[in-house]
Amino acid sequence: MNAVVIPTYNEAKNASALVKRIHSEVPGIVIIVVDDNSPDNTGEIVRRLGIPQLHVLVRKDARGYGTAVRDGMLKALELGAEVIATMDSDFSHDPAALASVIDGTARADVAIGSRYVNGVRILNWPMKRLLLSIFANVYVRTILGLPAHDCTSGFRAYRAELLKAMNLKTIRSNGYSFLVEMLWRARNRRARLKEVPIIFEERREGKSKMGGAVIRESIFMPWKLRLARR
Repeated sequence: MNAVVIPTYNEAKNASALVKRIHSEVPGIVIIVVDDNSPDNTGEIVRRLGIPQLHVLVRKDARGYGTAVRDGMLKALELGAEVIATMDSDFSHDPAALASVIDGTARADVAIGSRYVNGVRILNWPMKRLLLSIFANVYVRTILGLPAHDCTSGFRAYRAELLKAMNLKTIRSNGYSFLVEMLWRARNRRARLKEVPIIFEERREGKSKMGGAVIRESIFMPWKLRLARR
C-alpha cells in the first residue's frame, strides 16, 4: 500500500480538486491531508469529499511545512504504507506524475520529482525566482555535498524502511529546509537516491507561504546540519 502526504494551509480552492485528481490518477492510494487549522476551512472542505482512503489531520497547536509533512508521514507509517510520497497542494506538482515518482522507489530509497535533472522543467516562473531556486540548490549541494540536482523539490517518494530508520520525531526543521534535512539524513544512511524528471508549474490559486522566517531557516539549516555532523 502506498500513501501520499499533502500539507495545506488556506488551500480550499486547490486541495479538493487536487485530492479528486489524485484519487483518479492513482486509484487505491491512501491520501493524507495535513492542514494547519486553515481559516478558510480547507481541512473540513476536503474531509467532506468522502473519498475512500482519505485521511485529514487538522493540527490546531502547530504550524509549518516540515512538521506537517512529518506528521503525515508518521500517520502513513501507522497505516502500514510501504512507500510514502509528498507533494504540494497547489497543482505545481502534477498528479499525473505521482505514479512515476512512486515507481522511482523500485530501485531507490528516495525518488525525487526533479525540476533540474536533464535540463530545466519549470513553467511560468519569472527569471528572478528561477535563478534564486537554482542558486539555492547550488548552495545546499556545496555545503552538504548532496548528490542531487534538485535538493529542494517537495515532490518525492520514500521507502518506509528508510523513514523508520530516520526517527522522524527528531527532525529539526520546521519550514522548507525540512526537504534538505531529509536528504541529508538519507545520505548519511547511504540511501539510494533517484531523480525522476517532472514538469513544475507555478501555482494556480492562492499565495506562496514562503515568509521571512522560512527563508532564514533555509539559509542557516544546511550549516547547522553540517556542524552537527562534525
